Amino acid sequence: MYYVYVLKSLKDGKIYAGHTNDLKKRFKQHNQGLEKSTRNRRPLKLLYYEGCNILNDAIKREKSFKTGFGRAYLKRRLSDICLLFIEGAPPATLRKRACSRSDAGGDASFDKVHC
Repeated sequence: MYYVYVLKSLKDGKIYAGHTNDLKKRFKQHNQGLEKSTRNRRPLKLLYYEGCNILNDAIKREKSFKTGFGRAYLKRRLSDICLLFIEGAPPATLRKRACSRSDAGGDASFDKVHC
């Protein structure tokens, strides 16, 4: 199984997307400063991940997250859920709000996903 993942820097609030076949190991590598691309942005938290059976699919998905449409998708997918967790909403409210929100419009900036 291959994973596409999205990390958020707790230092500067920026987002990083990548892919791996060992999500736990890769997340530890990022937070231990073993990855040049995120070394100066630690600590990081895992915001989102998807599983893929085929490596090429994971690579394509990672690349799609780095486009304007991909950033917009992640923002829509994460914004309501993250805000509800921060506000401490009960699970029933989380399900209701996450399912009823609109997926249309919005700013596509990675930096504006606040979790």
